[in-house]
Amino acid sequence: MAKTPLKFGKEPAKVDELSELRNIGKAMRNDFTLLGISSVKQLAKSDADGLYARIQKLTDTRHDPCVWDTYAAAIHQAKTGEALPWWDFTKIRKKRETSGRFPKKFESKSRR
Repeated sequence: MAKTPLKFGKEPAKVDELSELRNIGKAMRNDFTLLGISSVKQLAKSDADGLYARIQKLTDTRHDPCVWDTYAAAIHQAKTGEALPWWDFTKIRKKRETSGRFPKKFESKSRR
């Protein structure tokens, strides 16, 4: 079997099943690595609130709420196979924020 020729001296990019999800680019894929998620099956057992809270705690950084939207979209796709855009989940998040059912605003330990 012939090897794939390298372009510009770089290894071919490795693509995994999480990277194949509609809304998952390099930054979100890195988040999943930090969160210990390595498969779509594992992601399907997750919840967006938990991931959003944990990524902020792990990085000691407040993340934009649209990160929650992206996690929700990815989890939805992992559970159902339906690949919706992340912004379809923004309305859900905003309704939860208004009703006080969204995770509390993150406060960095280093900035207290």
